[in-house]
Amino acid sequence: MKKQSMKKSKAPEKKQEKPAEQEQTQAIILEKYTVTADDVPAIVNIVKDPALFVNKYALKLPNIEEGTRVIIDVIKNRIVGEMVITPKEFLDVRAVQLLKQRFKQKVIDLLKEEIPGISEGKINVLSGFIIHETVGLGTIEFLLSDENLEEIVINTATQCVKVYHKGYGWMETNICVKSEAQTYNYSSYIARQIGRSITNLSPLLDAHLLSGDRVNATLFPISTEGNTITIRKFRRNPWTLPELISGKALSVDVAALVWIAIQYEMSFIVSGGTGSGKTTMLNAFMTLIPASHRVISIEDTRELILPKFLHWVPLTTRESNAEGKGQVAMLDLLINSLRMRPDRIIVGEIRKHEEAEVLFEAIHTGHSVYATLHADTAQQTLERLTNPPINIPPAMVGALPLIVVMFRQRKKGIRRTFEIAEIAPSIGSKKELRVNTLYRWNPRTDEVVQEESSLRLLSDITLYTGMTPEEIKKDMREKIEVLEYMMKKKFNTVGQVGRVVNEYYLDREKLLKRIREE
Repeated sequence: MKKQSMKKSKAPEKKQEKPAEQEQTQAIILEKYTVTADDVPAIVNIVKDPALFVNKYALKLPNIEEGTRVIIDVIKNRIVGEMVITPKEFLDVRAVQLLKQRFKQKVIDLLKEEIPGISEGKINVLSGFIIHETVGLGTIEFLLSDENLEEIVINTATQCVKVYHKGYGWMETNICVKSEAQTYNYSSYIARQIGRSITNLSPLLDAHLLSGDRVNATLFPISTEGNTITIRKFRRNPWTLPELISGKALSVDVAALVWIAIQYEMSFIVSGGTGSGKTTMLNAFMTLIPASHRVISIEDTRELILPKFLHWVPLTTRESNAEGKGQVAMLDLLINSLRMRPDRIIVGEIRKHEEAEVLFEAIHTGHSVYATLHADTAQQTLERLTNPPINIPPAMVGALPLIVVMFRQRKKGIRRTFEIAEIAPSIGSKKELRVNTLYRWNPRTDEVVQEESSLRLLSDITLYTGMTPEEIKKDMREKIEVLEYMMKKKFNTVGQVGRVVNEYYLDREKLLKRIREE
């Protein structure tokens, strides 16, 4: 009897434990949304799975029956055999779009032929799948279409694709490449789009997609675990100053100060760590350039997107071919740009002594120059410029009036303007330089606050314009008024911002009157 009673008392305890165990291992959907690539919709589930150390990015594609998959393979083989693609179509953005349209129409015709009575909805889905697999990167096309992703990474064919999500950081996905050969095919396809190749003899590729997304690829055995692809995605519609101010990436006071510097043709460098938002901030500032000025931009990979009405000539570098010929380096473009009568020169990133030397020479000859540099603080920026390997003499660096420093806090997933500083002579000596920090980000309050008064910037403006300190303050207040107006209107394209800025340059009083009336 005692044994029976003991069994009865234990049984309920086991029943109570099971739900607790299930609760611990149950996955939770944190977010759900839809992405569309070439008219094919897919559902994204952001899943918190206790079995994993990171969240999971689960992509759910439309279901396709086995019989339909067989027909898709038949159509793919037919279209590859029937359609002729010229090298020129791979190298021209517009030609690629026309190529996709040709492909899609041909696919639609073949689908109607193979599956009589097929619905329009199913035609769009199936044709999209076929386009992805013939002139695209397969399922990765859905990741490229997701605006929430910043990085897409293939580390090896033995692991599924990993992504960096703006809201959740690094995540594993349920998308896997079939083999190392498939990863190589993707890399080779990307290389052909820009007229290059990746082979065992040239196993490294630094390229970009036609969308502007940056791509790096490596081949085995350089990457010992297998072939890799890293895609850094760029926002299709660049961040604008009103958006960045609203998102607290910088304050309206700082934006107005930089606007004054740009209007009166003062150069500056945007520095920061990797992924801190240097190029994003530089791009936003460049919408403040007057339309009457000729702008030359020089980049390794095309990232800048400026208003279409600007007098802008974008230049990009080129790697050498398989024979080691045809290279066009940043230094070549920088020297050449000086012969193109530029008013403003934008340099993607300073890396070497020669590039920095020409850049500072351009400043000394009266050009307005804007560039990015890897450094975590304004002081580090000055030290990097004046020490090896860049090693520019302090007398030349002294021509640079302003430094903007960007910062990325990975824990919170935020990007902020960390410092705004000017380069000023040391007290009692004109041969040495020092950093005077005008504004700095306070991590406790998440605000950019003023640190010191200007020792150089405002006096330089007075020197070259004749404006009094009171007139400069009035100018800043008006610029703040214009920026706040654009924030209120939620201007989210570089074209919208650029138009208002140039209205300000053409007739300031008229624009301010309209703003105040509204």
